[in-house]
Amino acid sequence: MTLVFPGPDAHVQHLETEADDTPSGTGTVGDDTAASRTSANPGDIGRRVAEERRRRGLSREETARRARISPQYLAYLEEQPSDPSTATLLALAGALDTTAGSLRGGGVDRPPGQGHALLHPRLNDLDQEECRRLLSTHGVGRVAVTAPDGRPAVVPVNYEVVDDAIVFRTRPGSVPAAAAGNEVAFEVDHVDEAMSQGWSVLAVGPATTVTEPDALRDLARRAHTEPWAGGTRDTWVSVRPTRLTGKRITPADQSARR
Repeated sequence: MTLVFPGPDAHVQHLETEADDTPSGTGTVGDDTAASRTSANPGDIGRRVAEERRRRGLSREETARRARISPQYLAYLEEQPSDPSTATLLALAGALDTTAGSLRGGGVDRPPGQGHALLHPRLNDLDQEECRRLLSTHGVGRVAVTAPDGRPAVVPVNYEVVDDAIVFRTRPGSVPAAAAGNEVAFEVDHVDEAMSQGWSVLAVGPATTVTEPDALRDLARRAHTEPWAGGTRDTWVSVRPTRLTGKRITPADQSARR
């Protein structure tokens, strides 16, 4: 079977939009005038592709090269409502180390890991370098703390990695804020539902509240995203790992590192 990927002269069908938004019909991807007739209004797939690409630090050109599609088509996909073919989604998912279902947003209301296990799985320990790479620079992780009421709690937070420290924003008196002054555990992971593979990284270390004005300004400047929970969250908590461990599940005939 031969898969043909869209090139610079590919044609795509617009998704249905409001009458005053995007004209119906087809547009030529390689023609700048076709894309410029409408303002940038990416669909959900385009937004997910762009976010995954930026999260991995990839340019459009590099992502297009990996997926074997044209950079012009990728730009169109990220900026305009469109419905790419299954072959294109699979190619982009491979280039971004994710799944086509994830790019479509499927399963967002289901917890991961409900699929079948691999026939011959291998559980590999990750070294320190790989753990740091997977922890990356920002994303969503979970902090395990003892809540103000004395009960254990695990809370998801948007985090950054700055100078080897894990930092996140929260509100005074909140559950995540209770991490300050204690040794805590912080976990990040990724699950590839379609392939029954995944990894997890666990960081353990003391947490402190950042109070130095210059440090606070630097953290605010370097932050990639606002906390998803919204509201005013100007208390920064820093976790400096003293222990970093990780695991990865792969097929038995696949190496531990990807």
